[in-house]
Amino acid sequence: MSDNKSQFSTFESVSAAKWKQQIQFELKGADYNETVVRQTADGIKVKPFYNSEDRATHLPAVPKTEPFRITETLYVKNVEKTIQRATKLVAKGCEAVILDLPEPIADFQNAFAALFALQIPVFVRTHFYDETFFEAIAKVEGVTLLTDPIHELAATGNWYTGSDNQFGFLKQSPTIFVNAGVYHNAGATPVQTVAFALAHAVEYFNQQSKPKEVVFQLELGSDFFFEIAAIRALRLLYQTVANTFGITAKSSIIAIPGKRNKTIYDYNVNMLRSTTECMSAILGGADFIQNRPYDALYHKENEFGNRIARNQLLILKHEAHLDKIQNPSDGSYFIESLTAQMARLALEKLKQIEADGGFIASLKKERIQAQIKLQADAEQQAVDAGKHVLIGTNIFKNSADQMADQLELYPFLKVQARKTIIAPLIQKRLAENIEQERLKSEKSTL
Repeated sequence: MSDNKSQFSTFESVSAAKWKQQIQFELKGADYNETVVRQTADGIKVKPFYNSEDRATHLPAVPKTEPFRITETLYVKNVEKTIQRATKLVAKGCEAVILDLPEPIADFQNAFAALFALQIPVFVRTHFYDETFFEAIAKVEGVTLLTDPIHELAATGNWYTGSDNQFGFLKQSPTIFVNAGVYHNAGATPVQTVAFALAHAVEYFNQQSKPKEVVFQLELGSDFFFEIAAIRALRLLYQTVANTFGITAKSSIIAIPGKRNKTIYDYNVNMLRSTTECMSAILGGADFIQNRPYDALYHKENEFGNRIARNQLLILKHEAHLDKIQNPSDGSYFIESLTAQMARLALEKLKQIEADGGFIASLKKERIQAQIKLQADAEQQAVDAGKHVLIGTNIFKNSADQMADQLELYPFLKVQARKTIIAPLIQKRLAENIEQERLKSEKSTL
C-alpha cells in the first residue's frame, strides 16, 4: 500500500481549471456551460467532472448510520395470522416489520406478545386517529407508532376526522412520523421532497418539543445519485432544524422504491428499477428499507412477488455486502457536491414555506400542490413525448406484451367524487397515459 501511495504521489495534480481548459479545447469552440453542464429542474448544475475542489468543506459531516434493516409491511386483518407470517419472514431474513392497522386492536400488547418476542423493531402505522389507542401503543416497549395526520390531509384533502385539531396526543407522543412518500409519488423533485418533508416535520416540532425519535418515510425514484444525495441532505438539514428547536431526538429513515416510474408493461423492468432505488437508499444511509414487489401494481399480494422483492435486498446486503461500510458515499466529490447544492436549495425552500405561514398554511393555500403539479406536468409531457425514457413503455416496446387479462388490481389513478377541504396531491404514475391506450388497443382486437 505504501509503495502504491508513493507511486501516485509522483503524478502532478491537475486543477479544475486545467481540466475545464482541456474540455473546452476538445469541444472545438462549443460553449462549455451549454454543451456539457446540465441543469436540473431544481436548479442544480451537474458538471462533466468533479475533484477535491468541489468538496463542501463548510457542511457538517453526515451523521453516521447503522447497517440498514430489511423491512416488510404486514397489513393486519387477523392478528394470529399476522404473527405467523412475521415469524416466517424473520426466518427468511426480514429484520423489521411495519404493521399496517386499518382499525384499533384491543389489548394490543398482549395480542402481539409473540411478535415482540422475535426481538426485531416493530412499527405500527395507522390509517385512523384514535388518541386512546395511541396512548396504549406508546407504552409498549420496542414499538414505534407511525401516525401522520398531515400526510392524511395532503394525500386525501381531508383530516382523519374532519377536524383541524388532530395534534392532541402528538404533543406528548415519543415519536414524530413524517410520511413524505406522497410528495415523490405526486411528482415532486428531490429538492422539493426534502424541503416539504422538513416543513412537514416543523409543523409537528411546533406542537411537540421533546420527541424521542423522528421517523421519515421516503419513496425513491430512479435518479440514482440524486436520491443518494437527497437522503444525505435530509439528514444534514434535520440536524440543523432540530437544533433550532432544541430537539435532540435521533432521526430514522424508512425508504421504499416509489410508484411513479413503475409500469405494468414489461413489468420485469420494475425489478431493475427497484434494485437501483434500494441501492440509493443503502448508499444514502437509510435505516430501514422495504422493497416494492415488481408486480405490486397489478397483482394482489402474492408469495412469489414478495420473495423476489425480499431477495433483492438479501443479495444487496449479504452478497454485495453494501451494509459493511458506514456512510459509503463520504469522499465522493460528485455526491458531496450534490448533497451541498440540494441542502442549500431545500433550506431556501423551507424558509419560504415558513415565511408563508408554514406547511399546513401552504397546503391550504394550495401552493405546495401547485409547485408539485408544475414539475409533474413537465415530467409527464417528457414521458409522453419519449424524451424521458421508460423502458418497455415508451421505448423498446414489446408489441406482443398483453396485460388486459393480467390485471387483478386497478393500476391507474382513481378519481372519487367527494368533498375535501383542500385539493389533495395527485399521485399518478408516469406510464398511465400510455398504458391505458395500449389496453384499449388490446381490447379492441379481442
